[in-house]
Amino acid sequence: MAQSSIEWTELTWNPTTGCSKISAGCKFCYAEIMSMRLKAMGQEKYKNGFKLTLHPDELKRPYEWKKPSTVFVNSMSDLFHKDVPLSFIKKVFKVMNDTPQHTYQILTKRGDVLYKYNTQLNWTKNIWMGVSVENEKVVERIDYLRKTHAQVKFLSLEPLIGPLNNLNLKNIHWVIVGGESGPKAREIKFEWVWDIKKQCKKANVLFFFKQWGRPKFNINPDDPTIDIEHKHHAKGGSMLNGRTYREMPNKSVPAYA
Repeated sequence: MAQSSIEWTELTWNPTTGCSKISAGCKFCYAEIMSMRLKAMGQEKYKNGFKLTLHPDELKRPYEWKKPSTVFVNSMSDLFHKDVPLSFIKKVFKVMNDTPQHTYQILTKRGDVLYKYNTQLNWTKNIWMGVSVENEKVVERIDYLRKTHAQVKFLSLEPLIGPLNNLNLKNIHWVIVGGESGPKAREIKFEWVWDIKKQCKKANVLFFFKQWGRPKFNINPDDPTIDIEHKHHAKGGSMLNGRTYREMPNKSVPAYA
């Protein structure tokens, strides 16, 4: 467990680490960079670098947390990687089922594996399930997510590297949008973000704009959230048309589900 700087969560919990790249959104993976850095620092958990690794000892950790928290599961991996055994995924779900005081957020790029295992998992209401969608080439991930039994379903459109017109947001409760950061970051465009915002409003879906990624992508050079001291600071700033959007689901199924 670790305190998180990710704007839409509080803690991170990594019962697996490491992954492999499957689409354009993976190109500059922050988790790969961080894993190699932690390995170089001698962190035992990351001795395998970014090679997929299971950590059974991590399964006991949520039982030790005293304060109810919002937890991003596998910020450094993908729980539905093809090489993670279903038996281990079930153990992770058992922990989440046993600790309903916490809200768990799972994110995957492998919607097909998620859907394959869907009926074999216990989807208690404290488990939010999301898929990452970076451009139109991978929108089928949303269809897989929609078919699951997760009671809260969300999209992470980050890094957004292309337009996402005419999204099917049926049975989707929450959308996160963010630009890529880092020295080689690919551009995010205002019109892409604003179009998604309008789609969410029309579909009555909660909208969270995380960041522009780099100041040069932000069309407002005077955005006060570029300042690291601002309470809504994020990489490149986080304002959209003069305001911040940080909507999140309640700890229950939204009324419009």
